[in-house]
Order: sequence, then structure tokens, then C-alpha cells
Amino acid sequence: MEPLTFDSRDLGQTEEFLSKAYARMSIRAEADSPRTRISRQVMGPVSVDRLRLEFGLSYEVHPLGKVCLCVVESGRIAQQVAGYEEEVFGPGDAVSLAPPDRPYSGEVSHARYTIVMFGDALLQEVAGTCPGRGPGPVRLLGHRPVSAAAGRHLRRTIAYLRDDVLADPDLAGEPLVVSTAGQLLAASVLTALPSNAATAAADATGPDRHDAHPRTVRRALAYIDEHAGTPIGVDDIATAARVTPRALQYAFRRHLDTTPLSYLRQARLARAHAELEAGDPAATTVAAIAARWGFFHPGRFALAYKAAYGRPPSDTLQASAGPVSLPGQQREESFARRADRARPQDQE
Repeated sequence: MEPLTFDSRDLGQTEEFLSKAYARMSIRAEADSPRTRISRQVMGPVSVDRLRLEFGLSYEVHPLGKVCLCVVESGRIAQQVAGYEEEVFGPGDAVSLAPPDRPYSGEVSHARYTIVMFGDALLQEVAGTCPGRGPGPVRLLGHRPVSAAAGRHLRRTIAYLRDDVLADPDLAGEPLVVSTAGQLLAASVLTALPSNAATAAADATGPDRHDAHPRTVRRALAYIDEHAGTPIGVDDIATAARVTPRALQYAFRRHLDTTPLSYLRQARLARAHAELEAGDPAATTVAAIAARWGFFHPGRFALAYKAAYGRPPSDTLQASAGPVSLPGQQREESFARRADRARPQDQE
């Protein structure tokens, strides 16, 4: 999708644009012709907006129905979510502006900031839960990161998506990059912000525990192996395995000591390895192959690749092309054998 831009000094136009871009709101400004500049980029379920308001305004917003993150570059944002006390955010803050289901109001004063939004369903999927299929959904319990380090990690994730991935149309156009970038962002939010994720994930129901048997793992492995080249997530894998996302997560932890998304990442790494082995260095690059398999950070891909295969991916690409192999298959078969060796009482 082409970037969307808005630049206006008309308060009525600004209110109309903001209401369409976010949620119905009313704004009041202190200046006669306040200038508002906004640019929006969209990648799958994630939107990234850069805003610059050269004036002070107040606003009232109805529930967004989405997770809404804010990184303040300059200026001041004072905000109050219904049922909570007012909080003030300034330069360097990376926060959650409001829960998806609560209205909020506040004031922005001569600020530059980034807004990132995505549907709550992505948060539930990455957490391994789904509304209506478990004790309860994952919820964010606070606006600020749990630590300074967590805040830096969230800021770096948002900056990388905004300034590197979305700035490269070829990279942002890769379906697996779109899928994995959204999953990375949601995982970063769950890591950085206080939530009930740990409790919700651990609280497997009786049916979930019953469904976490080796057959569930085998069905999931078969689906991942067949669909590693498509943008799939935990929900898709759980549907193919005929269990809830929570049961799927529990089964992978119980029998393989990993998670479905970690296994999917290893499967894609194996496909990238196979392409590097068969690739022509005159016709392709490590970065292109990595992006095709959802690895949008070249440095992290190189580290993961070397840890798995003992040498940099560039060495594999430069080597003489030989028969294509899928080393990841051995890993997948090993996982399957481990599932087969589960305790007899688990084979229900």
C-alpha cells in the first residue's frame, strides 16, 4: 500500500482525518490555523504513523478497538484513560496509549511522535490464546514498559519496522516479512508491557491438556512443513492440528520443549539454507533469500544461520552449488520422534 500523507492547517479537516484514521474524536486547538502533518504506512495488520503537531490540542477518543503504541520524539502528551489517572508522556517514552476497549482523552502540545496500531487478535494469536477458546484473553495491564531495558527494546523494534522495513518497498512487499514483522511487534509488546500473558498461557484448561498429545504435534509439524512458505501463525497451525491455540502451545512445550513459532522459524531457516546452497551468487543475494523466508534483519539472520549451520550464509551462497538438501528435515524428524516417544499415558 502506498504511504498516506496529510498536511493541513484546517482544524475541521484535521478532525475529520483523525476520526477516520483512528476513531471518532473531537479536537480543540489553541491556534487559528494549526498545522498538522501525518504520514501513514501500512504493512499487513500493522499501521505506522508519524505525526507532527505544531500547536497544542485537546482530544476525546472513543475506543479504538486496537492496540495503540506511541513513541514520543518531542513535545508533551498528557492522557487519561477512562477509569485511570492522567499520565504524562515525553521524549523517549514508548507506551501503550489505551486499552482497545476504553475511551480516552488528553492534550498534545507541540509534539512529534509515532503511533503504531494493530488488531488485538494479533496479540492473542502470538500469546497463544483466542477469545472464546480459553479461560480469558490476554490483556495489557499498564501503559509503561516493565523496565528501562524493555522500553528500549520496544523502541528499537518500532524504529526498525518504521525506518528500515517500511522504508524498503521490496522488503515490505515480501508476504513472510509482513507476517513475521507483525508477530515480532506483538511479541515485543508482550515482553515490554505488563500483561496477564504468563498467567493466561499457563492456565491450560482440562480439554487443552487432554488435546496436547503427540498426534496434535505430528499434525502441526506436517502443516508447518507444507506451509512454511506462506504467512501462517499460531491460529492457522492450531486449526490444522484441530486444537485450540492454547493446547497447541502446551503440546509443543510438553513434547518438544519449544513453541510453534520457534519451530516455524527453524523450518524457514532450513528452506533459506537450501536456497543458499542452490543459489547463484551472480543472480541473488543473502538478503533477498532471507527476506523471502521472512528474515528481515540481515544481522540477526546471519547469527541464527551460523548458529544452525556453523558458517555465515554468505559462505554457503559463494560455495559451488551442489545437490539441494534440507538439513532442517533432520531436525523436524527428530522432533517427531521425540513426540512419538511420549509417555504411553499421553497417547490418548
